Amino acid sequence: MAVEVVYRSSRDPERLFMDKAEADRHDRMLELAESLAAALHKAVPSLGEDQLEELGIYMARHREIFARAFKNQPEALTELGSDKAE
Repeated sequence: MAVEVVYRSSRDPERLFMDKAEADRHDRMLELAESLAAALHKAVPSLGEDQLEELGIYMARHREIFARAFKNQPEALTELGSDKAE
């Protein structure tokens, strides 16, 4: 019988990871997504909870692209939706 070590995300208990660092990165991404959703809710209170969660996760997953766009490289946003961004 083989023993396998798996790591569970503390913010997403259904997700299992084979690598602790990957699980930690996923948790940090979800933490950022939660903060982004809260900021977006302050800016646009009419957005629904599901929409806020989706937007937060989308922005957190693509944080490098958004960071470049916020640092005077707005053309970086053209990468969103391309295979390179996924």
